Amino acid sequence: MNRLADATSPYLLQHKDNPVAWWEWGTEAFDEARRTGKPVLLSIGYAACHWCHVMAHESFENDSIAALMNELFICIKVDREERPDVDQIYMTALHTLGEQGGWPLTMFLTAERAPFWGGTYFPPEPRYGRAGFPQILQEIARLYREERSRIDRNVDAIHDAITNNLAIPAGASQTINPGAVAAALAQSTDQEFGGLNGAPKFPNAPLLGVLLRDGIRDQTSPAWNALITTLDGMIAGGIHDHIGGGFARYAVDERWLVPHFEKMLYDNAQLLELFAEAYAVTGAAHYRRAAQGIVDWLQREMVLPCGGFASSLDADSEGEEGKFYVWTQAEIEHHLTRDEANLLSDAYDITPSGNWEGHAIPNRIGKPPLTESEDAALAPLRARLLRERMKRIAPGRDDKVLADWNGLMITALARAARVFAEPHWLTLAERSFQFIAHDMQRDGVLGHSWRQGRLLFPGFATDHAAMALAALSLYEAGSSLPDLIHQSNQWINICLRDYLTTDGLLALSSDSDDLPVQATATRDDALPNANGLFLEALIRLAAQTGDATLAARADAMLQRALDAAAAAPFGHGSIVSALMMRAASPTISIAGTKSETLFKQARRLSPMTAILIPTSQQKPDAVNDAQWREAGDGAAFFCVGQRCTLPIRDPALLRDEFFALIR
Repeated sequence: MNRLADATSPYLLQHKDNPVAWWEWGTEAFDEARRTGKPVLLSIGYAACHWCHVMAHESFENDSIAALMNELFICIKVDREERPDVDQIYMTALHTLGEQGGWPLTMFLTAERAPFWGGTYFPPEPRYGRAGFPQILQEIARLYREERSRIDRNVDAIHDAITNNLAIPAGASQTINPGAVAAALAQSTDQEFGGLNGAPKFPNAPLLGVLLRDGIRDQTSPAWNALITTLDGMIAGGIHDHIGGGFARYAVDERWLVPHFEKMLYDNAQLLELFAEAYAVTGAAHYRRAAQGIVDWLQREMVLPCGGFASSLDADSEGEEGKFYVWTQAEIEHHLTRDEANLLSDAYDITPSGNWEGHAIPNRIGKPPLTESEDAALAPLRARLLRERMKRIAPGRDDKVLADWNGLMITALARAARVFAEPHWLTLAERSFQFIAHDMQRDGVLGHSWRQGRLLFPGFATDHAAMALAALSLYEAGSSLPDLIHQSNQWINICLRDYLTTDGLLALSSDSDDLPVQATATRDDALPNANGLFLEALIRLAAQTGDATLAARADAMLQRALDAAAAAPFGHGSIVSALMMRAASPTISIAGTKSETLFKQARRLSPMTAILIPTSQQKPDAVNDAQWREAGDGAAFFCVGQRCTLPIRDPALLRDEFFALIR
């Protein structure tokens, strides 16, 4: 019997009609495994995953393969977005087996939840150098029945490897030189197209954050050049939806041309923030356009009636990957005049033969950013094509609201609203924040996922850390929402109460027994890890409140996190960024009763790098009383640690003084 009909996850609901007797993750499924003596087949994926759909169509909808699965295994289906902790543990187990990883994740477990073998996508018959899925099922079941000693040895070895992989090294405290990490990243960056060398290419925003925080001090440095090359490469590439805005999850090639067409909320949140930062430094119009495209896409396709943001859009529509997004030249010529079609085709690489499987993915690879006049000429043509595209059958939307992903987008919108002076973007962020704080919170504790009135509760450390940072980002942006500092402090205290161990924050609360080992949270994935998010929130809250106890707590947690990051800095970009922030981020304080012009200019200065105190009543300790009193109608002070600038009264000087300070 398939038990997924009552699931909250859109991904699980995609599988509710499979002939597989799926269980949801939980005690009942593992009790059944013990009762029957069968091993567990764990399948993890997500709603927008192309290869998850492929394996579902080929195997899970196949009556004979499903019958074999039901006969030999207790089959459990998990949405990695609802249960990132489950995904982390078993993906780590797969890595210990020497596999690269990815989704769908297919793992085989004992009834005690211990993994002993696994892989990702398996074809229904021998293919791609892999055995067929039925043969694998039969051999795994045979080994489990007849050679348990081999299974037990695998269980012990994988358990030890997972524990070692997730543990923070003991012994002397480690140190990291952020400049050296940024230099190594720059050296590993593709000098032509950006991104880490090779393919596939992911945005990897936590690492781009390291390049930004280091490179902003010197815009001729290798770190800054690597950042700009990467941002420009993504904007030019097919990973960027030039017609409708927003960015796909990754590109399969080194040029950013061919995307894996799914669009994720978290990627677009982090890229929005980076484009805003790049614009704040350079003033280059193509960063504004890329940011505007993300917000246009968000408003058009991702805002839910409740005010929260949906999680993702599928890669597939009508059973084909990318069908919604690609074009033929004949389609372009049908919807535009000849001259218009020629203009757009030349701008976006639309040719009769196409650039991907006979179709064209719009891109500007090898071309400079559009000038303002060129973009103005193309904008109405893009708008016309978008209207036609919206008549197509759209990809599926995963409409669950995830607190941590929404927190990332709230932060990005609040910061971008400052840089671009777009108050409507701040309103979008506020609506999402209010929904999560009201509908996804119980006695101060957040849930993780909400859909159609059903809340997955309690949430994770990432939910509380991301939303604490979101509250502070709204506060720094001048939001009129009440109690933002109080709310941020409350979620930070939940992290300290429920998730903190001597090794940092756990993915689950410290009393959870849901997994064979505790899921820690020091490594970044496509998202910054819980510790990185939490440390940034803690550092900002300490600055906003002047609370020395919070600053000391941040220092202690940061040092322990650096012990983990020292062994693999590229896997800990958010931790490295937190170190850079604690050491060198300037605090901007503004005194005086007539200081709105100063605040307006200060809000446009690098929100990721600076901490803006959005009140004229809070004097920094390092500024003496006389200077503060003598501010008159308004004066700004930039402070790093106990070192502050002289009062700056002319708003036109703020930008130059800011960059002079951080160099």
